Amino acid sequence: MYTEYENKMNKTVEVLHAQFTSVRAGRANASVLDHVKVEYYGAPTPLQQIASISTPDPRSLVIQPWDATSLKAIEKAILTSDLGINPTNDGRVIRLLFPQLTEDRRKELVRQVAKYSEEAKVAIRNIRRDAMEIFKAQKKRSEITEDDLKDIEKDMQKLTDDFIREVEKIAEKKEKELYEI
Repeated sequence: MYTEYENKMNKTVEVLHAQFTSVRAGRANASVLDHVKVEYYGAPTPLQQIASISTPDPRSLVIQPWDATSLKAIEKAILTSDLGINPTNDGRVIRLLFPQLTEDRRKELVRQVAKYSEEAKVAIRNIRRDAMEIFKAQKKRSEITEDDLKDIEKDMQKLTDDFIREVEKIAEKKEKELYEI
């Protein structure tokens, strides 16, 4: 009965994990570019589909487009993303140099983690709210009883609380990770 809502909440947690992989720590990691979309022939295209990304050393990424004409578009997409890294274009490849994390940058990343986790919590609460509206409508149509509605409300609240605790645990782990680097 609650599987649909539990699946939606799981999906929200998966999205949070994906967002957290894009929050860069001190190391170069190609996953920070997962959300970068490049305007390629008039369509926003994921960067991984138009270029190869390699990590020559722990502090840099090299992006080599398969079509050299897309270099400027890739550079523009990286600049407009929220990575906070300036790309270096040498005419053939784009290099991203990841600086050592400063205390200010760590605080900024922690704020970003908090923002993502808050968005996830709101999404989970919205799922609960939508579910409750459906169940209240069923009650109104006399498909379920008042007692059923109370039980459903309790169960949905417990499910919501469990997922919010999971989101908080994931966020706390990511914040610790940012300070261990």
